[in-house]
Amino acid sequence: MPGRSSSNSGSTGFISFSGVESALSSLKNFQNCISIGMDTASSVALDLVETQTEVSSEYSMDKAMVEFAMMDRELSHYVKAVQSTINHVKEERPENIPDLKLLVEKKFLALQNKNSDADFQNNEKFVQFKQQLKELKKQYGLQADKEADGTEGVDEDMIVTQSQTNFICPITQLEMKKPVKNKVCGHTYEEEAIVRMIESKHRRKKKACCPKIGCSHTDVRMCDLVQDEALRRAIESHSRKRQRQSE
Repeated sequence: MPGRSSSNSGSTGFISFSGVESALSSLKNFQNCISIGMDTASSVALDLVETQTEVSSEYSMDKAMVEFAMMDRELSHYVKAVQSTINHVKEERPENIPDLKLLVEKKFLALQNKNSDADFQNNEKFVQFKQQLKELKKQYGLQADKEADGTEGVDEDMIVTQSQTNFICPITQLEMKKPVKNKVCGHTYEEEAIVRMIESKHRRKKKACCPKIGCSHTDVRMCDLVQDEALRRAIESHSRKRQRQSE
């Protein structure tokens, strides 16, 4: 068994978990690979919407994101099972060395048996992907979103005008270039402006309130800010159209 010393005493004092912990580190690195894969699939899906490529291609990216999310969940469960087993053995210090593989498998299956589709709502990248996809479709006024949001038949120019108001940063009052969204209240700001505002407040030992008029959120944190890729793409697309019209 990995981790058992050459001694036959059977005492857990002779178990070394260094090899197991090294393997766990490798698994966590693989989780980073899954994260990168989800970022790539999300970017491709947004590209497909932006270029208005056939819907079936977009669905294939959606399927890829689901598979990535399932892999991430399974890997997380396995890592938790191993860590739980290690902690249990270290705390209990049984007289005889237990079957670590069997213990891990039992804990892993117990976690897997609790799987449900609702788990995906806890995967931040998957949730962000669905939100960004929906938002970008809305920015482009695609038919599917018009029907879903009850905006079918609404003047398209009005939709575009309403979208453009979301391009303006509430801090700088200028069109954003690198928008970030607040996960707590849903408002969006120019990244550099909101970071500068948060840092300024923190230097004075104060909390940063959301600068959007009417927002009641009083503690904007760096960790709550995520890149708003859909809005960035919509702004850039609008800017290109505006430039072509002026030529």
